[in-house]
Amino acid sequence: MPDDSASDDLEWLSTPAAAKRLGITNRTLYRFINEGQLPAFKFGRVIRLKKIDVDAYIESCRVEPGSMSHLYPDTSSPRADD
Repeated sequence: MPDDSASDDLEWLSTPAAAKRLGITNRTLYRFINEGQLPAFKFGRVIRLKKIDVDAYIESCRVEPGSMSHLYPDTSSPRADD
């Protein structure tokens, strides 16, 4: 007989709950789903997301230290008007 214990642990999130967990709007969540960035499942007219997939997506968006240097001007080179 198959072991159903893995499916017993499966937690589903509604789209409003998933959007809230991600800190984004429902519209942005639907865009992420449509673009394939976030897996989702449609049961009839209802869309659900696995909590584990949402948490994995959150971790995949982690910003690495030092990766945002493009946001700061380079202060080491002399300015043209000096």
